[in-house]
Amino acid sequence: MLGLVLAAPALAQALLDRNHGQLALAPHTRYLHDGTGTMDVADAWREVDQGRFEALPATGAAFGFQHGAFWFHVPVSNQDTRQRQWLLVQEYPLSDRLDLWVRHADGRVEHHAGGDHLPFDARAVRYRYPNFMLELPPGERADLLLRVQSQSSMQVPLTLYTPATFIELSRDAQFAIGIYYGILVALFFYNLVLWLALRDASYFWYLFHIGAFGLVLLTLNGLGFEYLWPGSPWLADLSVPLSICLAQVGMQQFARVFLRLRTAWPAGDRVTIGCIAYFMALGIASVWLPYRIATPLASASVFLSIGWILTVTLVAMRRGDRSARLFLLAWATFLLGTAMFTLLAFGLLPKSFLTGYGVQIGSALEMLLLSVALSYRYASLRNENERIVRRAKLQLESQVLERTGELRNALAQLETAHARLREASRHDPLTGLYNRGWFRERFESLLEAARLQEQPLSLLMVDLDHFKAINDRHGHLVGDDCLRRCARIVEAVLRPHHALVARYGGEEFIAALPGMDVHRARELAEEICERLRAGPIRTRGPEVMVTASIGVHVVDTADPSPGIASDLALQVVDTALYAAKSAGRDQVHVAGG
Repeated sequence: MLGLVLAAPALAQALLDRNHGQLALAPHTRYLHDGTGTMDVADAWREVDQGRFEALPATGAAFGFQHGAFWFHVPVSNQDTRQRQWLLVQEYPLSDRLDLWVRHADGRVEHHAGGDHLPFDARAVRYRYPNFMLELPPGERADLLLRVQSQSSMQVPLTLYTPATFIELSRDAQFAIGIYYGILVALFFYNLVLWLALRDASYFWYLFHIGAFGLVLLTLNGLGFEYLWPGSPWLADLSVPLSICLAQVGMQQFARVFLRLRTAWPAGDRVTIGCIAYFMALGIASVWLPYRIATPLASASVFLSIGWILTVTLVAMRRGDRSARLFLLAWATFLLGTAMFTLLAFGLLPKSFLTGYGVQIGSALEMLLLSVALSYRYASLRNENERIVRRAKLQLESQVLERTGELRNALAQLETAHARLREASRHDPLTGLYNRGWFRERFESLLEAARLQEQPLSLLMVDLDHFKAINDRHGHLVGDDCLRRCARIVEAVLRPHHALVARYGGEEFIAALPGMDVHRARELAEEICERLRAGPIRTRGPEVMVTASIGVHVVDTADPSPGIASDLALQVVDTALYAAKSAGRDQVHVAGG
């Protein structure tokens, strides 16, 4: 065996020292492609010792979509006497299965496993890239042998970090990603408001495109597996082709509506509909198709999709659509970024910052430019309408009246949309009850009316007991179901008494009962507790028992200052609530009782 090792081609060790907190391992890495995927670790060590591993190609550790498994060997030597722990990170999030063996100088071998076919919690560090925490004694050589088998693109850029360096770099990376998604979210809500106000189909399909492409990048960056489906390797695989197909459907439909292909180019419109049908069928089929077929097919189809969008945009420009110029510029930046990322996935370009993040850069520019293009097109349509009105004034008075009627109708629609937005702003989106801000506004009016009419006004503050434990044990979706059901129970008890019921925050509800004295208010509070106690809450998951603590207070309406009186009343009922919780929960406490 020693002779075989001496006969093997020399491979420079990766030297870890205190002057560098990170080290890219590509220059020190050799690989072997096991086309059948049947080689075991003992065979791989023999191949290492006999020098049959090869240096990485010019594209680095990016091999595209390949069958079988890839083995990578890296000899390392820790020269930093102060640092024993190093984090090995594979900076590509979609690999299915990784097995790492660490052979120490004393012959001891450690095994680690990772990849998105294991639950996310199996990772050494909760991070979007697969990673392994290694114990490397100073002054000793260790051999790293990594086996990667995946139906995704074979990209294995390996880097060793000290924990401190990794924390710093990952923080910066997460900050940059946060900026990107912040741009997407800002654009989404900005155009959502415009769509709600204008009801223009272009804005809807633009929103669909932003949402679907955001899902694509969440998947490709590993953030989807980290935050959305950390316990489902099946969804981690399915999300890649499915999100790509959804994004392409949104892109094609947005181009179709924005460029008005139905009237401007009917033949091109039919081809676009065919593209949409193809991606919808591929998205549905990806549920059953093997990942190794669905993902390369969806990735390759992106080129055809963007190529067709560029074609219809050029035709629209030739036919005089001025807004198509901005549209073309937007898709050109997106095409460049997507092309680099896809060529990287097929192993035709090396891994770098530009190829790895080109799709984010290109898509951010594309979405900003598309938003500008939408605004430009809307301004053009508005200017065109103004020219029509001016021409109509010069022609016939009847045409002026007709156009004026149309504008009034549009203003009425805008007023309706604003009214809907105002009404939506008063309600809590989860429970459908009024929100805290609207309750405060209405409560002061009720307090003033009670003072003028010399009638009592009671307050109930309801807090669901141990609700954090429900979220921790069953998840936030079950917790949301509990909140909705409990809100319905509170509302069912109090609404017949003309109560103002609102979600006060978190798992707290508040209700104002005009004309209700303390005895009747306490009876209603006890009824709420009994209703909750009567049986478990049905959710999308398990049935959950929920109880509540309730504080009751009758407001002093003699105070002539409504603002001060309302603040004092809320403080007193809150104190009563905490007294109920301190006394053992699942009970009612009356302020001053």
